[in-house]
Amino acid sequence: MNFPDNLKYTKDHEWVLVDGDVATIGITDFAQSELGDIVFVDISSQGDTLAAHEVFGTVEAVKTVSDLYMPLSGEVLEVNGGLDSAPESVNSDPYGAGWMVKVKINNPSELDALMSHADYTAMVG
Repeated sequence: MNFPDNLKYTKDHEWVLVDGDVATIGITDFAQSELGDIVFVDISSQGDTLAAHEVFGTVEAVKTVSDLYMPLSGEVLEVNGGLDSAPESVNSDPYGAGWMVKVKINNPSELDALMSHADYTAMVG
């Protein structure tokens, strides 16, 4: 499995890439492999300000639907519109074309609660 070491991770299997005060968020390689073939991504939270751990959307695989949890408090600036026509991008490129949202970070100290590459790798074993 691929877990880039420049990202932060959550126990709910989201990844976070920080660039200044903007975080790009998606689900990890582990999460997409556990879900199986992703057929639909539903994120309608653009423009919303959400608290950490709030649901920002759902991802639907052939056999299940899973909530997506906000790793950080912030305003959803952008939703990856490419997932509407190619939800399978989450399976094939979870850290690239499969990103889900970009968020303006409200509370940078919340980054301290996220897991490092080493911690996440140890958790998923």
